[in-house]
This record gives sequence, C-alpha cells and structure tokens, in this order.
Amino acid sequence: MAELDTSGGGGKKGKKVRSKKQSTKVDLTAMVDLAFLLITFFMLTTSLSKPIAMDIAKPDKDEKSVERLALRESETMTILLGKNNKVAWYMGLPTASNAPTVENFSDIRKSILDNKKKVADATGGRQIIMVIKPTSGATYKNFVDIMDELAITKIKTAPAIDDENILDSEKDFMKQAGIL
Repeated sequence: MAELDTSGGGGKKGKKVRSKKQSTKVDLTAMVDLAFLLITFFMLTTSLSKPIAMDIAKPDKDEKSVERLALRESETMTILLGKNNKVAWYMGLPTASNAPTVENFSDIRKSILDNKKKVADATGGRQIIMVIKPTSGATYKNFVDIMDELAITKIKTAPAIDDENILDSEKDFMKQAGIL
C-alpha cells in the first residue's frame, strides 16, 4: 500500500518532519442502540394510570317500578346545589323544623363528616346515603366539586343524583335563601 507524504515541505533538509495527527472518530451506534433498548424497556414495564370513575345512581323514570329503594330518613343526607357556589343540605325530609342549612363549598366537608359520624353512631356502623340535587343555578364545576367532596370524605355508598325531582319545599327554601 502506498503512503502519501503530506508534510508540506519540498526539499529542505534540516526541517523536522511532523506526523499528521489522526482525527478522533467516536462511533455512537452502540450508544444509540442502548438508549433505544432502555426506552423500550421502561415503556413496556411501566404501568399507566387508568382513570377512575365514581359510581352514581339515578332514579328510575318509570313511576310504576316495583323495585324502588326505600331509604331511611335518619340515614339520608340531601345536598342541594344552588347558584353562587352555595350548597343547602338537610338530613331526612325537609320540614319546617328541619330546614336546610346553607353553606359554602369550603364548609360542606365538615358537615358531611359530622353527619356521617352521627349516622354511624346512631345505627351501629351503617353508611350514610347521599342524595345530590343540582338545581338550574348550579354549574358543572359545583357538581364535580361535590362529587370530589364525597370521594374525599370516603362515602362508600353510590350517591343518588336527582335533578328532576326537586321538591316544592326545597325550591321555596332556596328562593328565600337567594340560591335558586
């Protein structure tokens, strides 16, 4: 094999001949292969989070349905979602002596926890039953917030969502309170 002299000098005799420096070349093929193997490994071994849905119950539209669930008044908390981010709630049936309590969303968690404890103490550990009644003044954010509160307070029974059967006494109270 022939070599090419690229020293640059023509015929000067006293000059030192320097060797040409070789350029360094790094082969990154193996590094790229390793990176793709690691990425593939972590993609295949990781578990992706799955969305969690909350169970809700809606009342039957059929008035003649035989399979209606009878609820104990002492174990039922009804939450009415009103306008201006206000909530009205009551235990049992709304009567003159059992008027709903109006609160902000920041205060409803304490009320849910208190009523949950009262029901558990009075019934020997039974779960409270929640009925959520969004009104025309409520927003979707209010509904999501109240469902989040139920999840935070660990209400185990599926809440009943009833936006069609709001009682006249509930409407009257909410009008008086200015949240309908």
